[in-house]
Amino acid sequence: MMRGFLGLLRGKPVHPVGPDGRMQLSDHFREVRARLLRIVLLCVVVFIVALFQFDLLNDIVYGPYHEVLAVLPEGTSMQTTSGAGGGLMLYLRLAAFATVVVTAPYWLYQVWAFLLPGLHAHERRWSLVFAAIAGPLFIIGVVLGYVTFPKALEILIGFNPPSVVNLVESSEYLTLFTRTMLVFGIAFEIPVFVVLLNFAGVVKGKQLAQYRAWIIVGTFVFAAVATPSADPFTMTFMAVPMVLLFFVSEVIARVNDRRREARKPNAGLSPDEASVV
Repeated sequence: MMRGFLGLLRGKPVHPVGPDGRMQLSDHFREVRARLLRIVLLCVVVFIVALFQFDLLNDIVYGPYHEVLAVLPEGTSMQTTSGAGGGLMLYLRLAAFATVVVTAPYWLYQVWAFLLPGLHAHERRWSLVFAAIAGPLFIIGVVLGYVTFPKALEILIGFNPPSVVNLVESSEYLTLFTRTMLVFGIAFEIPVFVVLLNFAGVVKGKQLAQYRAWIIVGTFVFAAVATPSADPFTMTFMAVPMVLLFFVSEVIARVNDRRREARKPNAGLSPDEASVV
């Protein structure tokens, strides 16, 4: 039984892989199942550990709110309307959020590893580098979101008139917090996806340069919509790093396009020269 379970985790193809690197559809499904099982197993372990670190997670998640209370006038407090099961749901949601963030490098790697067989050997080496970068970029995005969240929260709560008591519902606060952190983390992954699309031949470096101005405008629009308060401070903190990462991805895409062109049989020939074909 244990041997069969380990076989499921390995997900090795049953049928031989062809010389072109292609696998049968059943083997692709087998590989997807194995990678999903690995991700689920790791998430379960991290989730259980996170449950025992509830106090630490609670201080981290609700720290920005208490930081904002120190600078806001009286008349703001937090409550819960989740009923008798509110405490349990808080435990579970905090543990789930911590699990997604902590395991991000691993499940992002599993996604890249599944896509690697469809790339050429030289592209595969670069993709391994980007797979190693994707996880830390996600964490950096979450950290940046956490740093800017108190300012966004201060602006949101500050809209209340002095005569109004603002009762922050703990469940809604947790939803706002997790959504903001995940949006920041995912936003930092977009340039990595752009590079992978270039390696797959879907996007060219010249196309990125052609639509650069629109991409920059779209980045700021995305940041304005994705950030909870839509204030210039938080929006800029998200948009500027995304634009810089986009510039890096454009440079990488252009370099990759040149290398790809140089490897073609007719590379370097003038229109009057005969090709090798």
